[in-house]
Amino acid sequence: MATEHFSARFQDLDTWPSLDVLSAFYEGQLSAVAAVRPALPAIAAAAEEAAQRLHRGGRLVYAGAGTSGRIGVQDGTELPPTFNWPDDKIVYLIAGGDRAIMKAVENAEDSIEEGAAGIRNNEIGPNDVVIGVAASGRTPFTIAALKEAAARGAQTIGISNNADAPILQSCSHPILADTGEEVIAGSTRMKAGTAQKVILNLLSSLIMVRMGRVYRGLMVDMRATNAKLRRRSEIMVCQITDCGEAKAADAILQAGGDLKTAVLIAMGADAQEARDALARSAGNLRGALAEFSKPKT
Repeated sequence: MATEHFSARFQDLDTWPSLDVLSAFYEGQLSAVAAVRPALPAIAAAAEEAAQRLHRGGRLVYAGAGTSGRIGVQDGTELPPTFNWPDDKIVYLIAGGDRAIMKAVENAEDSIEEGAAGIRNNEIGPNDVVIGVAASGRTPFTIAALKEAAARGAQTIGISNNADAPILQSCSHPILADTGEEVIAGSTRMKAGTAQKVILNLLSSLIMVRMGRVYRGLMVDMRATNAKLRRRSEIMVCQITDCGEAKAADAILQAGGDLKTAVLIAMGADAQEARDALARSAGNLRGALAEFSKPKT
């Protein structure tokens, strides 16, 4: 596995000046991001299918062990506040259970049964999207989860940092970021981890765009849970409708804090008309605006 290779270039790393060590780390991070570019078509294809399944009520499932599992948790937990993705539509399958998020659990990644059981216990089915992440691409827990999910008709996405890894043959959508050897041999929290985070960030963000949770580059499904975000909501309503701040604030109040509803209210709809238009467009603001702007006959 390339991620486990020892590089003669860095064999005396611990004797280098600190700035030189950091320069090597930094160079590695840049190469990790660059390694994602060839995977963009695969990421796009995975996101397109995922959005279709999630529109039918499916869930996003993150499966992984160790660093890869934690990176998956980080990505998933950012979706509810950023895009108002429902908390009950995210499932985390971490080798060793929740306690492994904060502390390493020995041998957990080797449990094939635990990986498959996580899929069974959560009754994963055809509308669900399972994302398995493994730097080595050989983690038994993660591969077992993907295989069980595939058997149940779910979409399966496998992310690896090693070419020809078993995980890439165990899913319907293989995504490879070939990051190669690490500056610190085998420390996949570095280059491999960075590439995984980039891939998940791109993948989940594109899914949310395709789900209609972004409009004109704005987070129109954002949860305004504090003063800063409430102010941001008002600004977004102003930007979209070209109304004044007072009108935007009133529209948000009438909408009960829902930004999309507030936009339609600021455009002249009443609260119920706005909600009905959004319901007909499956929550897509662009679609609701298009309907609302049609001349009445």
